[in-house]
Amino acid sequence: MNALYGEVARRRTFAIISHPDAGKTTLTEKLLLYGGAIHVAGQVSARRRQRQVTSDWMALERERGISITSTVLAFPYAGCTLNLLDTPGHQDFGEDTYRTLLAADAAVMLIDAAKGVEPQTKKLFAICRERRIPLFTFMNKLDRPSRDPLELLDELEHVLGIEAYPVNWPLGSGDQFRGVYDRRTRALHLFERSAHGATRAPVDVAGADDERIATLVDAPTFAAFRDALALLEGAGAPFDATAMLGGAVTPVFFGSAVTNFGVQMFLDDFVRMAPPPKAQPLLGGGSIDPGDERFTGFVFKIQANMDPRHRDRIAFVRVCSGRFERDLVVRNARSGESVRLARAMRLFADARESLETAYAGDVLGLANPGVFRIGDTLSQGDAVEFPPIPAFAPEHFASMRNVDTASYKAFAKGIAQLREEGAVQVFEPLHAASYEPLLGVVGELQIEVAKYRLESEYNVKTAVATQPYSLAMHVDAQLTAVEASHLPSSARFVRDAGGRIAALFENEWSLALAREWNPGLTFVPFGMDDAAA
Repeated sequence: MNALYGEVARRRTFAIISHPDAGKTTLTEKLLLYGGAIHVAGQVSARRRQRQVTSDWMALERERGISITSTVLAFPYAGCTLNLLDTPGHQDFGEDTYRTLLAADAAVMLIDAAKGVEPQTKKLFAICRERRIPLFTFMNKLDRPSRDPLELLDELEHVLGIEAYPVNWPLGSGDQFRGVYDRRTRALHLFERSAHGATRAPVDVAGADDERIATLVDAPTFAAFRDALALLEGAGAPFDATAMLGGAVTPVFFGSAVTNFGVQMFLDDFVRMAPPPKAQPLLGGGSIDPGDERFTGFVFKIQANMDPRHRDRIAFVRVCSGRFERDLVVRNARSGESVRLARAMRLFADARESLETAYAGDVLGLANPGVFRIGDTLSQGDAVEFPPIPAFAPEHFASMRNVDTASYKAFAKGIAQLREEGAVQVFEPLHAASYEPLLGVVGELQIEVAKYRLESEYNVKTAVATQPYSLAMHVDAQLTAVEASHLPSSARFVRDAGGRIAALFENEWSLALAREWNPGLTFVPFGMDDAAA
């Protein structure tokens, strides 16, 4: 067998998805704690210095208490290399989450056990189902009063349409939460609370029939626990690993990330059950096997200014096959140019270290002097190409004006960088007399983030004016035909960053009127059918 397969088999590359406030950042910290990547939750022990909480590295994330950009956290555990792709928690950054999921081999769906399946959960689940990503479910916040576990399982099956298999089962919830029963080993893990959940929770393992259990909770809680276990063992279907790998069954785990209850049980089972990297489909048919000796990968994210001391730009590359080695020469399928990968990094949120080798499933950080774009395929030898990464259609628009003319260059550079990252889409008038871009975004909060980052990272003050548009369409026609056409007063023609003509509309009625008035123009929806520019 190819020696590469041994390395591939050790990789687990996964994303965490959730509705806002379900506890995603907390679970991420606790996985790092139990994975040995940090010693105290919220604080990283780096080689040269200590860093505050890991996954939310951007200043605005820490100020607002929300995740607004995806990060990569690589660490070893139980003989494997785990690549944790932390996704934005806020729904306005769903496009970044989508791109990150394209680089994942599995996903962990985090659910608040008191609330169950929420709107953002449904949207993110739909992406996983579309790509048939194996999905693991962690029912969180059992340390608070929660819904009946059987009811939560039923909701997964009837609302999301995925079969649920409980790998473990909780003993109580809220003040009565005392532990988690492992159905595979038939052992009950009894937990003691640690100081604010900052360190590992002490664990005492007992059998389900241990006499102590009845004394830990009240009689109704104990009876419900015993009845549920009897029901699961008597009427529950056996676990189907093949169906899980196809995205039809989700293993379900119960616990509390904030108190660390059940986190290590989940991590151990996840490493055992989650799939290693699989073959990646190629544009036009066929696929690349992860054990193929030829290096291939694709750029799924670009991030600027992760190091505030430098104007750095990092391209995140998911390795799909082969072995990366420093100074490897690859071909960029989009540009056709050869590129030497001389400055590769292993990423851990905003920290990085020099990387000499990597294998399928790993994520490289590459210094990007402007040669990489989101969706680029990189390959050793003959060029291959993975399917393009789509861009979402913008739904909110705002003009952005530079207040200080002396910072014109910094303003233009900042806008260009935000566009390159995929954080915003940039439009300009057909015949621009001055540089005052119109930004299009999926969620309104992205406009606020763009303004904040221009000020904090580029020292540029801006004036933002919200625009009434909610719909963008590409226009297939010559410029002369466009200039001779007529739009409703609430619509306008613009150019996107690639130079393609587009039209912005306030609503569907305005678009219908434009089509009626201009039969010679073809208005084409863009977004999910367009590769990111």
